[in-house]
Amino acid sequence: MLSASHAQRWPDLPYAAWKPTYETLHLWTQIVGKIRLMREPWLNHSWHVPLYVTARGLTTSPMPAGGRAFQIDFDFIDHLLWVKTSDDHSRQVLLAPKTVAEFYGEVMEALVELGLETPITALPSEIAGGIPFDQDTLHGSYDRDHANRFWRILLSTHEVLSRFRTGFLGKVSPVHFFWGGFDLAVTRFSGRRAPLHPGGIPQLSDMVTREAYSHEVSSAGFWPGGGPIDYAAFYSYAYPTPDGFASAPVQPSQAFFSQDFGEFLLPYEAVRTARDPEAMLMAFLDSTYTAAADLGKWDRATLECPYGTPCRPRPF
Repeated sequence: MLSASHAQRWPDLPYAAWKPTYETLHLWTQIVGKIRLMREPWLNHSWHVPLYVTARGLTTSPMPAGGRAFQIDFDFIDHLLWVKTSDDHSRQVLLAPKTVAEFYGEVMEALVELGLETPITALPSEIAGGIPFDQDTLHGSYDRDHANRFWRILLSTHEVLSRFRTGFLGKVSPVHFFWGGFDLAVTRFSGRRAPLHPGGIPQLSDMVTREAYSHEVSSAGFWPGGGPIDYAAFYSYAYPTPDGFASAPVQPSQAFFSQDFGEFLLPYEAVRTARDPEAMLMAFLDSTYTAAADLGKWDRATLECPYGTPCRPRPF
């Protein structure tokens, strides 16, 4: 039986039950993410667009605003969206059942009231057949408990991914939340150029995709599911995919290579119900990265280091 603290850190999140909230929240985060996209200078691999996990939800982090700064925060404890400025002004939008069109209008109005008007492209990214935000009256579900559970999973996953990130001396991304795919990710780079990516992601410029995958990567993260995968899962993939990657031995036994997605998947339920979820997830991250790095002939001796420990500098 799972302990209360275990269940708090790794809560149950049934896909079918929370799917309406998931679909709505995905679009809400895209609205906020696109505001950051319009405000930030381009950073390699689109690192200027993600959101970041906080102790209460998700944030844009500070964005420039002509001599001022502002940030937008999702609070999944009090269920509010905050827009706060560096000159001590703020507006809030209630996170509650409302259509995407309503949410979009309220967020844009808050920006105007704060002198932060930011026009964005209203068509969702990475969603085939998406409805423009200002016209979307189809999606409008918000279950507080499901939203809070999702954030708690992100928070626990963030802790594990952040530790995994410390074991790499080469180029490695922050642990960040991509609102296009609605996934929390961390990416390691071999340092070598990659072949041109074919692109083809719905509502995403091939130019953006190709710049994102300009160099060889091993990437892993958490995704709530969708399409042929009607459950939340952790994932790990390599680009370019080295020969033999799909059949590489990985841990734990519940992990498998998905031909539909071209990546390894580990169902969230397996991690949630494990005696030691953090250890199981680290085993998945370590073994899938090892497969990518070994088969891709990365210079592991130069790129890797022991995992970090608080208050202990890395021996040099």
